[in-house]
Order: sequence, then C-alpha cells, then structure tokens
Amino acid sequence: MTGIAEDTATLTSRQRTKLRGRLLDDHRSTESLISRLASDLDSFQNSSKDAPVDDEHDPEGPTLAFERSQSSAILGQTRIHLAQIESALERLDGGTYGTCVTCRKPIPVARLEVRPYSTQCVACASKVR
Repeated sequence: MTGIAEDTATLTSRQRTKLRGRLLDDHRSTESLISRLASDLDSFQNSSKDAPVDDEHDPEGPTLAFERSQSSAILGQTRIHLAQIESALERLDGGTYGTCVTCRKPIPVARLEVRPYSTQCVACASKVR
C-alpha cells in the first residue's frame, strides 16, 4: 500500500459513516459549548463594567479576573477543537481521512474511534517534538 486511496481503503464505508456521525455530533456540541462560553465571557465583561476598577483591593476583583481569564482560555481551546473537527470532516470528504499526515500510513480504526479528528497514527503522535 503506497497511495492515499489504498491507505484509506482500510476504513469501510460503514466505519466512515459512523465516524462522520461522531464528528458531526461533536461539531454540534462543540458549537453549543462555544456559544455558552462566549456568553459567559460577555457576562464577565459586563460584570466588570459595574465592578470597581481596583481588582487588587476588591474581594470580588481577583475572582472575576480569574474566571474571565479561565473562560477565555477554555473558549480558545474549544475553538481549536472545533477547527480539528472541521478539518477531519474535510479530510473525510477529500478522501484523505484515516491517513497519518506524518508517515502516510493508515491510522488504526481504534484510534479514530477514540479521537476521530486524529491526524497522526499513535507511533507518530507519540514521538517527542
């Protein structure tokens, strides 16, 4: 097996359909989470407009700043996850899904079932970068 088409042939049509369904479910739930996190972040920002500017001496200040920072970080990570899902769906549509981007060998189905947005096989993903 040397070509992409041959490598991706290890996934059956049924497996592709099942993995697409999982990716689409994950996409919907991730979009919903992004919406909630963005709303929470807006709430923190609106709360801070009414709060004193001096976070250092306000007992609620550090808490609001921490929660805002944490929500912002989680929102960023969640957006990255959404991009990974969208990329996996593009690879499914393009015929390259299930092929390791590093070694070009098939990604084991078991790995794709656990991480359907995986771009690398376990061997390549475990190498120290």
